[in-house]
Amino acid sequence: MPSGSRMRYTALFWAFFHSDSIMNFPPVLLSISLCFGAIVPASAVPVRLKDLISIEGVRENQLVGYGIVVGLAGTGDKQTTLFTTQSLANLLSRMGVAVANATSMRVANVAAVMVTATLPAFADPGVKIDATASAIGDASNLQGGMLLMTSLRGANGQTYAVAQGAVVTGGFVAGRGGATQMVNHPTVGRVPEGATVEKAAPSVEPSTSVRLQLHTADFATSSRIAEAINHQFGGKEIIAHAENSALVAVATPAEWKDRMAEFIAGVEDVKVEVDRAAKIVINERTGTIVMGNDVRVSPVAILHGNLTVEIQTNLLVSQPNMNSQGTTQVVPETKVTAKDEPTHNVLLKEGATVEELVRALTAIGSSARDIIAILQNLRAAGALNAEIEVI
Repeated sequence: MPSGSRMRYTALFWAFFHSDSIMNFPPVLLSISLCFGAIVPASAVPVRLKDLISIEGVRENQLVGYGIVVGLAGTGDKQTTLFTTQSLANLLSRMGVAVANATSMRVANVAAVMVTATLPAFADPGVKIDATASAIGDASNLQGGMLLMTSLRGANGQTYAVAQGAVVTGGFVAGRGGATQMVNHPTVGRVPEGATVEKAAPSVEPSTSVRLQLHTADFATSSRIAEAINHQFGGKEIIAHAENSALVAVATPAEWKDRMAEFIAGVEDVKVEVDRAAKIVINERTGTIVMGNDVRVSPVAILHGNLTVEIQTNLLVSQPNMNSQGTTQVVPETKVTAKDEPTHNVLLKEGATVEELVRALTAIGSSARDIIAILQNLRAAGALNAEIEVI
């Protein structure tokens, strides 16, 4: 086995659940090492609807187009990228310049790019928006380049904007050959306000009714949203009702029909208390654990021990004596060390919250990966009334 390799055996010896009382249980025994970090959010507070919902029909639209960037200092596409020279030849032909053989051109100052932009809702012709140019060939740097006129199309194939302007990369490449230094990502650049809207965005303006789409579907939250809107704008009339866990329909009151923008602004300013499910989110790659403080731990006893076995191998060279018939040999020297860490005691009373669990575990120096194993076994034992989501 290679030098310094380790085998770590972590065993969950026993865990059991009891529904009556924890007074008859022995203390919770835990043996954990390293460190642990957890995020425990505060209690629920009212949140604006603007941060929870989006208006149906009021949305952004993605635009995309194909263009070329010129003016590069020899960092453009190479001759092996055929579509760049073909695009340049087609552009020159439309300007009255005939190119006999496009594939034979050697132009290192041109790069083919895909141009993307986001068309805001209710964007009228003449509005300036940002565009992003990304190299699709083997160009090494777009710094200092100029994006030529590029039409940006929507999903329906229609042109909604035209982009042109200087490309700002925010990074650079310095040096030549094997001695180079690259900062950030120079093959993607932004054209600030480089795209001009040519056609109005396909947005649906609310009129007689407004439909609110929840970012996170939840029946309790949708019903609270409808209740809050009825209390704020309905008076004796019910104008809002929750159609499902992700949609709330709101009928526009008669006095607001001619002021839809003000009505929607008032609806977005209504505050409601969001209902959150008991959930624990685990990112095992980074060792991050996020838990809500409403997660409850039932009476349970855990014995968690750590056994570390370390095997180190050192390769020694054995040299034969002079004028002898022996040969040089490599002799491995193996050293095995076993370490069994002592246990720690943690006592959780009946009805303990996850905040108390985290405080107790961090006090004994537990690690995030140990906590992940403990939480999963608590969930399997039925002692943790929460959903565990691994991302």
